[in-house]
Amino acid sequence: MMKTADTEHWLNALRVSSERLHRVVDSLSEAELARPSFSRDWSIAQVLSHLGSAAEICTMLVQRGVAEDMRAPVREEILPIWERWDALPPSEQRAAWRDADMRHLALVDSLGSDRQGAIEIPYFAGPLGTAAYAGYRLSEQSVHAWDIVVALDPASVIPADEVGLLWERIDLVASRFRDGDTLGRLGPAQVALQLTDRDRPQLLDLGAELHIYPTEPAEPVAVLTGTTEAVLRLVYGRYRPGADALETEGRVGIEDLRALFPGF
Repeated sequence: MMKTADTEHWLNALRVSSERLHRVVDSLSEAELARPSFSRDWSIAQVLSHLGSAAEICTMLVQRGVAEDMRAPVREEILPIWERWDALPPSEQRAAWRDADMRHLALVDSLGSDRQGAIEIPYFAGPLGTAAYAGYRLSEQSVHAWDIVVALDPASVIPADEVGLLWERIDLVASRFRDGDTLGRLGPAQVALQLTDRDRPQLLDLGAELHIYPTEPAEPVAVLTGTTEAVLRLVYGRYRPGADALETEGRVGIEDLRALFPGF
């Protein structure tokens, strides 16, 4: 079990990211809410709808955890929630997201540190402690918030504090959201990740499964160089050709890595 201080660190990052997004979208016009986000096929309002419906579902799951009800979420109960959110006009999607997001954070905060450290939450990935749960929520919040803010300001990046936390769970994301056919085509191989803002080398291991390890590759066939933030977004399927300063050398190129990490 993670320490209480670790739990609070993740939850505070989640609060800060949420507050930042509130400030960005509160004054947007209907036309701005209808603008395309970076997330494929979704407008800014639709990304807010996605975050809002997730907050509503997660509130339900935290409540189950408090009640020691370990029923995992199922499609039959989630689909009506998605349909209701999808039917809202853009300004109402924003308002409903604001309310659902605030209710979710208020519920988690109301538990206090002792109960936060004691409960398990029946999340999609299985029962999670509060810190691990907050990691999943921050991953969703930070990346989709970037989908919105970069549509309004092309120079936007995911804030450094959030990048640092999200990198701690990058192997979990990379190993889950990778294209199997591309992995089979590229592997077995090792790719060195040269993160320009970190001293410790990283290994992208393309084997029977894919993993990212904080270690020096033994025999890399390629090198990917860039900031932690840009590499993280690449793994999340959010590389921007011509805008992100990522360089590759060797037999695995940037287009191979884009195919490997299609995103979600």
